[in-house]
Amino acid sequence: MSPRTAPGPGRFTLALLIITVPLLLALLGPLFAGEPGPRAASFTLGGGHWAGTDFVGRDVWRQVLLGGRPVVLTALAATALAYAAAIPLGLIGALTHRGWLEELVMRPLDVLLAVPSLLFILLVAAVLTPGAVGLALLVALVNIPAAVRAVRPATAEAAARPAVEALRMQGETWWRTAVGYVGRSALRTLAADAGVRLTGVLYLVATAAFLGVGAEPDAADWAVMVDRNRTGMFVQPWAVLLPAVLIMALTMGTNLLFDAALTRRERAPKRNRREVRPVPAPASPTGRTPVPPATDRTPPTPGRDEKSNPCI
Repeated sequence: MSPRTAPGPGRFTLALLIITVPLLLALLGPLFAGEPGPRAASFTLGGGHWAGTDFVGRDVWRQVLLGGRPVVLTALAATALAYAAAIPLGLIGALTHRGWLEELVMRPLDVLLAVPSLLFILLVAAVLTPGAVGLALLVALVNIPAAVRAVRPATAEAAARPAVEALRMQGETWWRTAVGYVGRSALRTLAADAGVRLTGVLYLVATAAFLGVGAEPDAADWAVMVDRNRTGMFVQPWAVLLPAVLIMALTMGTNLLFDAALTRRERAPKRNRREVRPVPAPASPTGRTPVPPATDRTPPTPGRDEKSNPCI
């Protein structure tokens, strides 16, 4: 096997290393945060706090342990809600034979797609006061049009196959045709889009929380920590650098992990493919390879035949 076709484990391992630390801190950090201790002076280093204190004197490391879960859970919930709405809408757009129905589904999404996502969230937040659940719903809403745009082309090719028409003629239900056949054929494309979509959702959730949408001003949230502690950046940098680096590692690791996993899956058939070798002919009992009898189809030479025929 040539080294050009063998995918090295370096990229996949690097993605795991990048995403493991922020993901473990986000999911398991609250279990090890402990009880809050007495508050110290703002933006101090030392004094029993190895990462220092934040803008109100709280321990920075404890805030880091508590601040990852809201970001990760909100991003995962928003991504799941976006695809829960985008997959049925994309399948309807790909499988319907009624032009008015496709226009009814796609045109409102195009209008929503033209509005910048962060601007839409800020406009809604100016009227309402969304919490964590409201932020997840808003982020999911602004990601539905782009997700539908990814689902519909991925399923349109499978929807045009003769197998879909055969399933319809056999009386199969729309659910089995759309999800059981068309949806399954687009899983790889949707998985690639989900990695990019989750990265964008993480960025959008962190940016909205940084601007004060969906989180309290003193909440234990990585994005809120960056916003509230930036005034003491040059006095106590850990209060800003730790959550900022963790957010960057989470978004970068998510994108690399999905990309590396899909690359490994695409190259797996090439790695398992066996080289086809010619099968040798069976040997004769004497140990020699039998030579097939030659069939001479050359036309007879006139001179040789005349000499060998005694009647001429």
